[in-house]
Amino acid sequence: MKTASLMEHLSIIKDFRQDWKVEHKLTDILLLTICGVICGAEGWEEIEDFGEAKHDFVRIYGDFEAGIPSADTLARVIGMISPKQFQRVFADWMKECHTASAGEVIAIDGKTLRGSYDKSRRKGAIHMISAFSAANGVVLGQVKTEEKYNEITAIPELLKLLNLHGCLVTIDAMGCQKKIALEIVNQGADYLLAVKGNQPKLADAFTAHFPMRMIATYEGDSYSTQEKNRGRLETRHHIVSDLPEAFFDFTYEWAGLKKLGVVVSFRQEGEEAPESATVRYYITSKDLSARELADAARQHWFIETKLHWCLDVGMNEDACRIRRGMASENLAGIRHIAMNYLKSETSFKAGIKRKQKKAGMMDSYLATVLAA
Repeated sequence: MKTASLMEHLSIIKDFRQDWKVEHKLTDILLLTICGVICGAEGWEEIEDFGEAKHDFVRIYGDFEAGIPSADTLARVIGMISPKQFQRVFADWMKECHTASAGEVIAIDGKTLRGSYDKSRRKGAIHMISAFSAANGVVLGQVKTEEKYNEITAIPELLKLLNLHGCLVTIDAMGCQKKIALEIVNQGADYLLAVKGNQPKLADAFTAHFPMRMIATYEGDSYSTQEKNRGRLETRHHIVSDLPEAFFDFTYEWAGLKKLGVVVSFRQEGEEAPESATVRYYITSKDLSARELADAARQHWFIETKLHWCLDVGMNEDACRIRRGMASENLAGIRHIAMNYLKSETSFKAGIKRKQKKAGMMDSYLATVLAA
């Protein structure tokens, strides 16, 4: 994940300032912001402070002929950048950095930036849709939608930014749409889509064909797991089925549909009786085994535990009140860049917060992160 490559991609971004007013190069502003976020800075003033403290270091990677830009300059310029262009640049950079392996799980899910809600301006909170490589723990791309319910239209935009060939794309029930399935297959990838009430015909067919008594005595491909954590035991039972006759008509509507999956999970606290079963249904274009279904369904949730949780706990994303212009959306993308750098650096075994603090204290470690 070379920084020189990132700077080449960032240099493509259009600078909307008038030429005669430009004192600080756009690439310097972006580099400073990225490095500041890597080191734990959470606002424009903290990024300016970081730059003043690390002036000699950042000049290794940029020009900074006019010194360190002020917090107001950072806020104004980042807020002027086109988010769509920034998203394309980010995705192109990750295509260069990340080579997907056959069968790699790419989880797609959304996260609301709660601090971006601005009641005084009647501006709703931004909802970012991200594509996450479960195996490598890095973000491959992201797009914005104004509301969670607009994920249906935003996901196809995100898919077009990515190189998905040979991957298995997992999406929750909101993204279980025929057009999304077709887009994934057209890119030479496979899908694993959760099925719920937003696809009533599919959901009804699953309920009719897979009653609990049938799942309990299923003689086909099945796989069970048990996980104990903090006194709670969770048991998951996975089954995979070829398409029965009742599902044949769906093959004309869902591109490449090959298999059906069902996951039944139970939770038990201590010696108490298990909770009632939770049943989840899946459709997939890949010839998955029950064990592969279990692995893929579990890896999908890495986007919650290894990305969204880290953004909130490590980078305080939900507490961020930056809203000027397009800054909140662009800063979300910059956090993803910072997260990718920190996740890719594996010589120091620690959480995101500790890595940030070490990068802020030690120039040598920050250089290691930037060269990860």
